[in-house]
Amino acid sequence: MNHYQNQVNEIALAIEKNGNNWRAINPESVARMRMQNRFRTGLDIARYTAGIMRKDMQAYDEDPRNYTQSLGCWHGFIGQQKMISVKKHFQTTRGRYLYLSGWMVAAMRSEFGPLPDQSMHEKTSVPALIEELYTFLKQADARELRHLFTDLDAAREANDEVKARAVLKQIECFETHVVPIIADIDAGFGNEEGTYLLAKKMIEAGACCIQIENQVSDAKQCGHQDGKVTVPHEDFLAKINAVRYAFLELGVDDGVIVARTDSLGAGLTQKIPVSKTPGDLADRYNAFIAGKEITSLEDIEAGDLVIEQNGKLIKPTRLPNGLVRFREGSGEDRVVLDCITSMQNGADLLWIETEKPHIGQIAGMVSRIREVVPEAKLVYNNSPSFNWTLNFRQQVFDAWKDEGRDTSGYQREHLMNVDYDGSELAIEADQKIMQFQRDAAEQAGIFHHLITLPTYHTAALSTDELAKGYFSEQGMLAYVLGVQRREIRGGLACVKHQDMSGSNIGDDHKEYFSGDQALKAAGKDNTMRQFS
Repeated sequence: MNHYQNQVNEIALAIEKNGNNWRAINPESVARMRMQNRFRTGLDIARYTAGIMRKDMQAYDEDPRNYTQSLGCWHGFIGQQKMISVKKHFQTTRGRYLYLSGWMVAAMRSEFGPLPDQSMHEKTSVPALIEELYTFLKQADARELRHLFTDLDAAREANDEVKARAVLKQIECFETHVVPIIADIDAGFGNEEGTYLLAKKMIEAGACCIQIENQVSDAKQCGHQDGKVTVPHEDFLAKINAVRYAFLELGVDDGVIVARTDSLGAGLTQKIPVSKTPGDLADRYNAFIAGKEITSLEDIEAGDLVIEQNGKLIKPTRLPNGLVRFREGSGEDRVVLDCITSMQNGADLLWIETEKPHIGQIAGMVSRIREVVPEAKLVYNNSPSFNWTLNFRQQVFDAWKDEGRDTSGYQREHLMNVDYDGSELAIEADQKIMQFQRDAAEQAGIFHHLITLPTYHTAALSTDELAKGYFSEQGMLAYVLGVQRREIRGGLACVKHQDMSGSNIGDDHKEYFSGDQALKAAGKDNTMRQFS
C-alpha cells in the first residue's frame, strides 16, 4: 500500500546522487509521471492482459456465470470512452474487454476508403489500431490519476490528513483502463509466414489475444456473407502454430488464440488435401466433399479429379473457378470437426460463426465438441448482422406454436412490424434477448460475448438524430438537448473535452518543467470552467 511513497523515496535517492545538477527535479512529480505511464511497451500490456484473460477463463470454468463481454472499436477514442464509462457505472473493468473488428478496420481505417470485409485493407492498419487503442486507454489512466493527484494536493494544502490518506489509498488501489483486446487477424493475410509476421506486430502493439479464421486468405469473406471458402485443417493449424510461435518468441507465454470456424456457412473449399492414411484429417475433411460416384472409366473426362470416399470413387463437384463444393447439410459436422481439431492443436478458445443467435443451435454443436474436449469454450459474435428483434420474435412464435398456444394474431414473416411492439409475444422476445448472454454462457459454453460493430451503428444513429434536428428550426437547441445537456446530466467526463484531450496533464508537465514560468491553459478564462 506504500507504492506511491516508495516511488517518491526511490527517485529522491536517484536525484540526491546527482547532487546539485538535478536540483530542479521534484521526486513526487516524477513518481506521478511514472504512475501515469505504468505500461512502457506494448509487450508489457500483452503480458499483463494475457494474465487477466487466463484468470477470467479459469473463473468461467469454475462458474459459467463468470462470462466476459466486449464491444468492437474502430478508433482509440471510442475504446477509451467505453472503458471510462464502464469504470464510471460499474467501478471496475473486470470481465470487460475491447474487440478489434476486421470488418470495422476495413470499413473505417483503410487508405482505400470504405472496403468490404474481404482482407483488402492494409495489414499494418490492424496493429496500428491496437497501438492507438492502448495509447488512448493509457491516457485515460493518466487523466484519472491526475485528478487524484490534484485532490491530494488540495487535501494537503487544507491540512486535511484524513482526506489526504483517503486519496492516497485511491491512488494505491487505482485500477487501470487497460484491458484485454481480442484482435481480429482475419484469415492471416497470406501464408503462414505472413500470419506470423503480422501476429508479431499485433503482439508488439499490445495484443494478448488473436482471433484467426479458417477461410482462404485471398478469398476471405465477411462471416455473414455468401461465397465463403474454407481451407483444409493442416493449412489452418499451420497458422495457429505461427501465432503461437509469435507469442512465445516475444515472451507472451500466456497469449490466447481464438480459432474461428466459418464452416457452418461455407459451402466451398479451395483444394482437396492429400490423405496419407485412412481416417487422417485430410480423409475426414474429404469425406464432406460433394461429388458423383464413378462406376466406369467412361465417367471420367479430361481434367476431372477423382477421390476415394467411404470406399467409393467419386468425382468432386467443381465450379468453373475450380472451387469444390461440400455436401449440403454437412456444415454442423464440419464445425464440430474443426473445433475439436483446433482445440487439440494449440487453440485456447473457439469461435463458431452462425447465421442467427440461437442458443439451441450453438449448444448442440458445443455439446458434441465437449464430448471430446470437455474444457472447450467459445467467443461468440452477437452480431448486428442478425435482426435480433425478428429472430427472437420468430423463436417465441415457433415455441408457442409447438406448445399449442394460439398464434393466430401474429404473422410470422411480419413480426418486425411496429404494430407488434407492445404485444405479449414481443415482450417475451425482448426478455429472451436480455437473457441471451447469460443463458448462452450457462447452456452453450460461451465464455466471451462481443458485439463486432456497435459504434459503427451508434455513430450513424446519433449523427442522423443530430443532423435531423440541427438543420431544422431547432438549430443549436438540437445539439444542446440531444448532446450537451445529456452529457452534463449523465456526468460524462467528455463534456470537459479540453481535460479529456490532455490539456490539464500538459499543464502539470509545464509546471514540472518550468515552475512559475509555466504558461498554463487552465486559467480563469478557460471556458471549461463553465462545466465545473
